[in-house]
Amino acid sequence: MVQIEIPGYKELQLKYLVMDYNGTLAIDGRLIDGVEQRLFELSQLLEIHVITADTFGLVQSYLQDFPLTIKIITSSGQARQKWEYIRNLGAAQTVAIGNGRNDRLMLKEAKLGIAAIQNEGAAPETILSADIVVNHINDALDLLKNTLRLKATLRD
Repeated sequence: MVQIEIPGYKELQLKYLVMDYNGTLAIDGRLIDGVEQRLFELSQLLEIHVITADTFGLVQSYLQDFPLTIKIITSSGQARQKWEYIRNLGAAQTVAIGNGRNDRLMLKEAKLGIAAIQNEGAAPETILSADIVVNHINDALDLLKNTLRLKATLRD
């Protein structure tokens, strides 16, 4: 669990990390450098979930040995499916990371939503739904390992 009180903002007691795959953890279906080590480290603190339509069909081959849950969703109504997943899991204890328009509802629903811009860019609606916007997934994952960064960014 990741716990942090952010003055003038909110107290975070995070149990789950939910992320999109393509555009967030991977570019063109391939895992981004540096993500592997960070996921293994964070799996000691958080229960990790990857929710994806698996556009390139590679999520299983890249993440099969990781301590996480993979949820493959259908190609229609993805935003709603991701939102429902977060709600069923426990939004009040969830940090969500994504970049695409279909991630906007899950970022808004999660206790902490992080938009990662990366090579694909990020949809404006998703950025506006996030609590924090970062350039790279590794920056987002590092925020969860070094919570003083979260406090510095979000405090009043």
